Amino acid sequence: MLVVNVLADRGQKLEPADREALDAAAAERSRTVFKRCADYVPTPLFSLPALARNLGVAGIDVKDESARLGLGSFKALGGAYAVIRLALEAAEAALGRPVTLSELDDPAVRAATSKLVVASATDGNHGRSVAWGASLVKCRAVIFLHAGVSAEREAAIARFGAEIVRVDGNYDDSVAASEKACADNGWTLVSDTSWPGYERIPTLVMEGYTAMGAEVVDQLPQPPTHCFLQAGVGGLAAAMAGYLSLAYCEKAPRFIIVEPERAACLLASHEAGRPVKIDAEEPTVMAMLECYEPSLVAWRILSRVAHAFMTVDEASAPEVMNRLGRPIGSDPAIVSGESGGAGLAALVAVLADPKAREQLGLDAESRVLLFNTEGATDRDLYTRLTQLDPDRVVASRRAAAPV
Repeated sequence: MLVVNVLADRGQKLEPADREALDAAAAERSRTVFKRCADYVPTPLFSLPALARNLGVAGIDVKDESARLGLGSFKALGGAYAVIRLALEAAEAALGRPVTLSELDDPAVRAATSKLVVASATDGNHGRSVAWGASLVKCRAVIFLHAGVSAEREAAIARFGAEIVRVDGNYDDSVAASEKACADNGWTLVSDTSWPGYERIPTLVMEGYTAMGAEVVDQLPQPPTHCFLQAGVGGLAAAMAGYLSLAYCEKAPRFIIVEPERAACLLASHEAGRPVKIDAEEPTVMAMLECYEPSLVAWRILSRVAHAFMTVDEASAPEVMNRLGRPIGSDPAIVSGESGGAGLAALVAVLADPKAREQLGLDAESRVLLFNTEGATDRDLYTRLTQLDPDRVVASRRAAAPV
């Protein structure tokens, strides 16, 4: 089912704290941290002219996060950034002086950061980022996984030395378990969702994502007219909508927030006019988007800058995974995980619905920005859904170069 609710009051100003976390200075702080990592390079922005012609729009550009920092998703930027910032603060408190990034290898600083214990709940990608960040600063990480997280995703987290705790139930149950463990043990919770009284660290996670937004602005020759952003708790969507609205000002695109039908907490919040928790339904194949309560900070931002909220159905996930992995014309092949192509699924659905198309002002002059938020982070599932080998998809990528 397609649901589009266009906001009439879009354009409210961001609160000062949210603006500070998502502006150009925030992006520079984030990029400064990641430029110290040997694997950091801007991820490619691919143009899909053949698909754009096929769908009847002027252009489609996809920011491809499938190889971000070797972790396979945009989340590499968030959890790790927050852990690094927290480690610097822990060292400063222990040593009684400012500590810079360049001192992270200093023995005295390492002694201080080694006492930090970070914990997080995850569907897979955020926990991998937190674990990776902890490995960089040599602190302890404890990652809570719910029953639906695959063994392959667990192994990808554990390889960074993180301790794994399995929790019965869904993502929200793992969040509750991680929060209790932190309260009981004096650990630091590094969550990508926020609630009353817990906003600063999720805001740091979102600040980490702004590096991606800055790359987009550098790579695009002109501002897009529309941007489809998939959402779980809303952190990525809010970070990109907030950053791009500030970067482009009056030329900012229309932001359309996309969720699975089975986990549409942001749409429900929009309809209620306030953040709401929805009942858990049958699990969605879009596992990284399976969240039932929005992040408070993310909702605050999206309620000001989003133009519309909509849902996509279960069948659309494998359809767009195949569409990106088996491109038409000279378009490049892109490896997209189950949640990675939700923005494209929404675009296809809107363009097939004349009323929705008119509501969002999509026409032959529209330039659409999408985010492929993850690659084949579960390779077996990717192959089952597409009958494609992700390595061969990358190897077969045609000559169409990144913008």
